[in-house]
Amino acid sequence: MSTAISSVARIAFLASDIIVDSQPTPPATSAFAEKYNALLATSSRRPTVLSVPLAGDPGSSLLRNASGTGLVSFTAASSSQTVIRLVLHAAELSSLALVLHLAVTDDLSDVLLLRSAVPFFLISHTPQEAHDNAVLASRLARTEKKAVVHVFVQGEIGEVREIAEDDVQPLLLAEKLSSVKANGSTNGHSANGANGHTNGVNGTSPSPHSPANDLFTAYESAALSTLSCTHRPCLPLAKTGASEPHTVIFTLGKVPDVEMEGVSFVSVGLLTPLPPSRLLDAAPPSATRVIILEQLHHWNTKWTPLYLDVIDAIHQRQSDPRPHVQSVYFTHPDQITAPSVLKLIQTASSAPSTTPINLGSVSPSPALDAPHVPKHESSYTKILSHLFDERLEISNSPSLVPAQGAVATSPEYALGRVRGQLDQRAELIRSIQELMELKEVDEELHKLLSQWLLVKDDAAKSRALSKQVITALEASKLSNRLVDRILALRAHFPARSRWIIGSDAWSYDLGSSGLHHTIASGLDINILVLDTLPYTSRNSADPHRRKQDVGLYAMNHGDVYVASIAVYSSYAQVLQAFVEADRHKGPSIVLAYLPYQSEESTALEVLKETKLAVDAGYWPLYRWDPVKEQEGKEPFTLDSDAVKNDLQQFLDRQNHLSQLVRSKPQFATELVSSLGENVKEARRRKAQQAYDELLVALDAPPLLVLYASDGGTGEKYAKKLANRGKARGLSATIGTLDSRSIDDLAQEEYVVFVTSVAGQGEPPQNGRTLFKALNAAANRGEKPFSKLRFSVFGLGDSHYWPRPEDAHYYNKPCKDLDARLEQLGGQRFADLGLGDDQDADGPETGYKVWEPLIWKTFGVDSVEVQEAEPDPITNEHIKAASGFLRGTIAEGLEDTSTGALAASDTQLTKFHGIYQQDDRDIRDERQAQGVEPAYSFMIRVRMPGGVCTPDQWLQMDQIADEHGCGTFKITTRATFQFHGVIKRHLKPSIQAINKALLDTLAACGDVNRNVICSAIPTLSKLHKQVYDFAKLTSAHLLPRTTAYHEIWLDKKMVAGEAVKDFEPLYGEFYLPRKFKIAVAVPPTNDVDIFANDLGFIAIVDDHGDLAGFNVTVGGGMGVTHGNKKTYPRLADVIGFCTVEQGPIVAEKVMLTQRDNGNRQERKNARLKYTIDRMGLDVFKAEVESRLGYKLAPARPYTFDRNVDDYGWATGENGEHHVMLYIENGRIQDEPGRDFKTGLREIAKVHKGTFRLTANQHLMLSDIAAEDVPEIKRLLAKYKLDNLSHSALRLSSSACVSFPTCGLAMAESERYLPVLVDKVEKMCEENGLRNDSIVMRMTGCPNGCARPYVAEVAFVGKAPGSYAMLLGGGYYGQRLNKIYREAVSEPEILAILGPMIKRYALERLEGERFGDFVIRAGYIAPTTSGKEWYDRMGGEGEYREVAAA
Repeated sequence: MSTAISSVARIAFLASDIIVDSQPTPPATSAFAEKYNALLATSSRRPTVLSVPLAGDPGSSLLRNASGTGLVSFTAASSSQTVIRLVLHAAELSSLALVLHLAVTDDLSDVLLLRSAVPFFLISHTPQEAHDNAVLASRLARTEKKAVVHVFVQGEIGEVREIAEDDVQPLLLAEKLSSVKANGSTNGHSANGANGHTNGVNGTSPSPHSPANDLFTAYESAALSTLSCTHRPCLPLAKTGASEPHTVIFTLGKVPDVEMEGVSFVSVGLLTPLPPSRLLDAAPPSATRVIILEQLHHWNTKWTPLYLDVIDAIHQRQSDPRPHVQSVYFTHPDQITAPSVLKLIQTASSAPSTTPINLGSVSPSPALDAPHVPKHESSYTKILSHLFDERLEISNSPSLVPAQGAVATSPEYALGRVRGQLDQRAELIRSIQELMELKEVDEELHKLLSQWLLVKDDAAKSRALSKQVITALEASKLSNRLVDRILALRAHFPARSRWIIGSDAWSYDLGSSGLHHTIASGLDINILVLDTLPYTSRNSADPHRRKQDVGLYAMNHGDVYVASIAVYSSYAQVLQAFVEADRHKGPSIVLAYLPYQSEESTALEVLKETKLAVDAGYWPLYRWDPVKEQEGKEPFTLDSDAVKNDLQQFLDRQNHLSQLVRSKPQFATELVSSLGENVKEARRRKAQQAYDELLVALDAPPLLVLYASDGGTGEKYAKKLANRGKARGLSATIGTLDSRSIDDLAQEEYVVFVTSVAGQGEPPQNGRTLFKALNAAANRGEKPFSKLRFSVFGLGDSHYWPRPEDAHYYNKPCKDLDARLEQLGGQRFADLGLGDDQDADGPETGYKVWEPLIWKTFGVDSVEVQEAEPDPITNEHIKAASGFLRGTIAEGLEDTSTGALAASDTQLTKFHGIYQQDDRDIRDERQAQGVEPAYSFMIRVRMPGGVCTPDQWLQMDQIADEHGCGTFKITTRATFQFHGVIKRHLKPSIQAINKALLDTLAACGDVNRNVICSAIPTLSKLHKQVYDFAKLTSAHLLPRTTAYHEIWLDKKMVAGEAVKDFEPLYGEFYLPRKFKIAVAVPPTNDVDIFANDLGFIAIVDDHGDLAGFNVTVGGGMGVTHGNKKTYPRLADVIGFCTVEQGPIVAEKVMLTQRDNGNRQERKNARLKYTIDRMGLDVFKAEVESRLGYKLAPARPYTFDRNVDDYGWATGENGEHHVMLYIENGRIQDEPGRDFKTGLREIAKVHKGTFRLTANQHLMLSDIAAEDVPEIKRLLAKYKLDNLSHSALRLSSSACVSFPTCGLAMAESERYLPVLVDKVEKMCEENGLRNDSIVMRMTGCPNGCARPYVAEVAFVGKAPGSYAMLLGGGYYGQRLNKIYREAVSEPEILAILGPMIKRYALERLEGERFGDFVIRAGYIAPTTSGKEWYDRMGGEGEYREVAAA
């Protein structure tokens, strides 16, 4: 046996991705929630279950959570309050894949309000019907993407045959079935109607294409699918009784079985959509009476919707006479008996009524009892009573309900009540002032009135004087209306403390709850908001709803006192907050924490939950007094010890709060003084420690450690050495090589140098000035280092230069430095140490041999160091300490002393779409001048799908001119990129981008980046579908931090970090590494789908619509030269998902990477390494476990290219498109090629869109036929229509590299066109001008231009030196492989010349260059990422070929 609620809850749990469950009035608990909790323990399905309090707004919760998800279900016991709030959002809810399961008892009055607001309305009367209709509603909502209301009778118990758990999801995802079977039956009943007419009913002709009929067809199709699974029909109308009745009774509600001759009962199971033809089928011509029997306690209009539908259907019947229709209400099933029905028929026949008949007496409304107040809440109300005693007035006290109705507890009503009381007190004050002006008032009364006016706001004095005033007035012989009026208002003499008490549900919707009006009213009113959600249950709440929003909103208002308190944490703070709130003349908001599960929760449990919440910072204790701000004092007081300790650590780490100490001492003094004695003691200990260290340094031998490092490894080893020296008692200092001059070094006694290698055996950037100075001194024959004793440690990679003639580049800077220091008179105190990346432990192997030599020199080699070394500061630390991506960026922008930001902030600005760079062309020159590098910033726009409007293009063009270097770039992520933006132009640039309705948030960083999709000009409808999907997925995975808006768009952050930000998907650590998503539409792989962390390959159905996607995971391009733990990888196909499932699949894949990615080593943190470490099957199983269902098998697809389709094309909608060639994506004006100007002029007249491609080219889209001539004219004028380039050039691509990219090792964008000039001549000489060869170049191994899937690629290693790779797949289906580890231009041309000639002569029909070099034996194929290094360097005879 099972209840209807249990059956419905089970189906909602198994069918939904998100469930929103409405809670009843405490202390009752949700019957649905009990079933959900039971299923969580037994079911493999894991939907997100969110709770909404009774006073909360379920509509807004549903809207927030329905975007981008599959199926959402709402479960609730029906109440007028819940239904009304759903009706308010009905327009938005109706177009969502949403099921509203509403349980009723014996009254349909409230739920029928939703009937006209939603497309589908189902009613169930038994537990079995409730189960089957729940399945049907879920199927209908998911397939039609429309809201379905399912109303069922709760409390019923019966036998329920449930479908198996494993059958639920397949049923929901199955293909649509035709609603009419071959045998002419639908859903188990006649498709042609009861009267046998095929093309209409009773002479009426249906309109098959009307919206109502379309909805009914969709219902029948879903019902047919449900029937195939449950083997039970779900009938819109269930007919019992006589086949040729004289009376037809339509029943809506719980009606017992009654058998009567000549009477037919029709139970309504589908209220909307219900075509008239179906109603007429149920009311045959033999019927002379039709009775509408509905279970309603009240109805506000004369006629019900069902009655009007029946009347409308009967009026469509052309035959006469028409039956009489009578509306009847009943309240209880016991009222429906055979005698009562017979009497009703007789009444309807003899005296038909034009108004509804009430069957049985209508019971009077019961007297309202005061609502139950949970006992735990007395913790706060008792304190209020103790503090304010007689003058306490709770304006929404439950005791008012019996007299004033249930509305008395609402904040709106309480606010109106308070406003009326304050108005009456103001009138009392005015009347007293007028009375005092009368001459007949005696001196004693005048004195009393005057004294009361002076103390009217004083709690004790106003009450005491009021009694004397009233006594004097009553005893006076004054006969005046003012006296009568004053005595009538005597209740308002004492000053009162007015409070409104409510739950945190009010904070879910500030507007509808009335809190907004209270805050904005300016009235002297106090609001106590109780938050009862336990800390351990916080994740079960809706992640989109912030309970602190009331406090934040109120503080933003500026004149509201705000406090956050917890009586089980700090009783004194509660008292102080209540007193301050009462003292404040204006609105006050006090947020009070009282966590309990039920009234049975013990005080110990409440105490434990409070301690967890407060200590973790989940519930910060603070007070905000705007009066202090007006007095020039700090208005914010932080009372949480846990958050204070965090604050102390921030100050000690010199983050942005310590910068405030330096820049705003007045604020900082106030801030620091609130830390308490514990922090002062910690600072005293730290000062003592610094003094002790100073004493040690006076006697310890000095050791200077200097380093030169570009990538950070050399700096890490230098800091390690310095820290270990300090631990052994040495006085160690550290700096870069360039921080010291030759004269400085000449004064030093012991110096250790640590250097890595940059470029072709060159020193790193921060050591080159000293290197040059040392070389110059050596050339002059100087010997300045007579006192200097030195040792050098170098870091390099012996495999980086594999050719014998290049071997001397290995660790060249440290060898040169060692020799040069000796030449200048220095004495070596420890031999040269060499760290090699190729050793078993990398550089650590050589370091372990070298370091003990240092300690032996100082005689501290026997000292045992017990203290653990501090962990190095990594990106993970920076992210966690950033305050959700804030860091000190805002303060750094204000610092005009440098053009740069702090190093830690440059890691954070990536999340904001910004990279710090400098002009490397003039870096050495500026170093020689003694000035800092020419810092500037790159800004990358987030533009999902790569589509922008002409207006947006014009604004991007303007931003490049006003804030950038005058040009901008189309990137390989199909978006805009600006270079040369100096620091003071950063914020104006971001604001201009925002004004263009774009942003830069998450364009870079350890988050999901710009989602790209195929351009596909000919398939207009399909492009819109994949473009919408790309935008939806991007929005779904977007970080939720408000830091971006605070820093760049000047949105105010209130109360420091007392109320913390929230990242529902990423958490405070975000992802281990960047995450890239692409959407491809076969047969064009223009986005290189397999090079992305996550890919969606569009699968199209027979009608050309998007059916879903094959899902790929694990692609990635980044590599580190010489580090075989790093490699490129192509993605694997793991299954198929529907369009609706796509964003959730993306979320679960990303979250699996978030929780399993390597956070210890960034070089191995990408998803590709996670999958290879876990195993693809294990990774897929983890994703499916998070989804709650298995992905469907992948469907067939075919790719044949990854280059763009240039030239004109016509879409299926008749609009025209043209793909333009933009070399390497750079939008600029050059002599003879004014592309930037031309595109600006086109944007001024173009009415369609611009589509940016992942190959860095541009499509003008959606051009109307009449606009084509003008567009062609402008293209010709500015030579943008020139597609006469060689196929090699059209298929080439390069990253930015020099001069701006800080990672560049060699030229790329500026050099590839020069190289193509020379290689395309070879192609032309061999007849290959029009044969596409995909060639790509990058300036470093990070792979921005996706070189590892190109047929031929060049990856920079040093200026003029590249790794050469061959054998990639033409459409991105295969990785290439290193053919030569280091080649220069002459070697490139010498290798490619014979190879291209042979390709022209020996290729097979349709054979691509990448396939040919494998078949011809030049290079071995790469079968997987982990095998990328296998057989590198060429095959057979080509392995040893030396370039001329």
